[in-house]
Amino acid sequence: MQTTALFKLLSSLTDAAKAQQLLDSVQLHPIFAQPHHDDEPLNRAVIAQAMNMMLFDDLLERVPEGKQYVAEKLASGEKVVFDHGALRTVAWENQALPMGYKAFARILEPLGFTVAGQYPLPKLKMCGFVYTHADLPHDIAQYFVSELYPEQFTKSFQDAVDRVVSVSSDPLTPRSAELLQKLAANGALPLADAAELLPNLLQCFDRQHGVPHLHDYLALREESAEMAWISTEGNAFNHATDRVGDIRQLDAQQRELGRPMKDEIEVARNANIMQTAYRATKVKRQFKTDQGVETHEVPGSFFEFIQRNDIDESAEKGMDLRFDSSNAQGIFTMTRAVEKTAETAEC
Repeated sequence: MQTTALFKLLSSLTDAAKAQQLLDSVQLHPIFAQPHHDDEPLNRAVIAQAMNMMLFDDLLERVPEGKQYVAEKLASGEKVVFDHGALRTVAWENQALPMGYKAFARILEPLGFTVAGQYPLPKLKMCGFVYTHADLPHDIAQYFVSELYPEQFTKSFQDAVDRVVSVSSDPLTPRSAELLQKLAANGALPLADAAELLPNLLQCFDRQHGVPHLHDYLALREESAEMAWISTEGNAFNHATDRVGDIRQLDAQQRELGRPMKDEIEVARNANIMQTAYRATKVKRQFKTDQGVETHEVPGSFFEFIQRNDIDESAEKGMDLRFDSSNAQGIFTMTRAVEKTAETAEC
């Protein structure tokens, strides 16, 4: 694999040992094993896969349970089938970023991703936009990009949103925008350009606003745990997902190991898609207060599992790559904080 375009690109982003570890951990389409000559451009699928794998690794570094699970799977001779990564955005004008999912449409579309579906999340006052790679839809992880609609909440909630996101910055540089335009036009980039572009794209999957005020965080959490999560975690991967063959068996095995599993498996209305997850990792985050800065424990990201069955419809055959709004709303509860009394002073 060390002569492949994917290894070369990953090695430009991290050290060779980490690049090889990622290649060993994630199941890849055979096209990524083809040797690459340095003067050949890298097609968009390679660049997209490299970005996916680096974001997957970042999620594992923030979710110890997920990292342990992947290590155990690798030790048993298996690989993760990276199904999708999820992130959250806010559809609000007063921020440096484009509104909502459009902040990532400008990144994902030049890389070859297209919108494969929209999933209203009415209980959460959000909507999910699913991006699937046009070249290798079954083999390159999808993106579930959700956006939250503050105008559907109270005025005090909207004011808190505005105070949080109005101090945001846009990490995407003019040079990266230029390279994305070039990639969109040609479907490929020279290795040097791809290696220059990707670090900046990875920066986009982070929190782009400053430290929130504790009063605002509590006001947001009162009406939307999802917006409260965005205030501390931003646009980082909310979760990454392993596609498994038997989710009920996996759920039972993980419970036997004492892992913090979701209470119930989510089953889609058509029964083709089943999902469960670890509960969100607790992380310590800083908050502004009138007296200075305080640190509190809040929900971070988590690791998810999904089973996808084949579509059994006359008009369409093959693995069901769709999502289910009810499932998604159930999975989103993994990042909701357990309510505590005021005496604990924890979020």
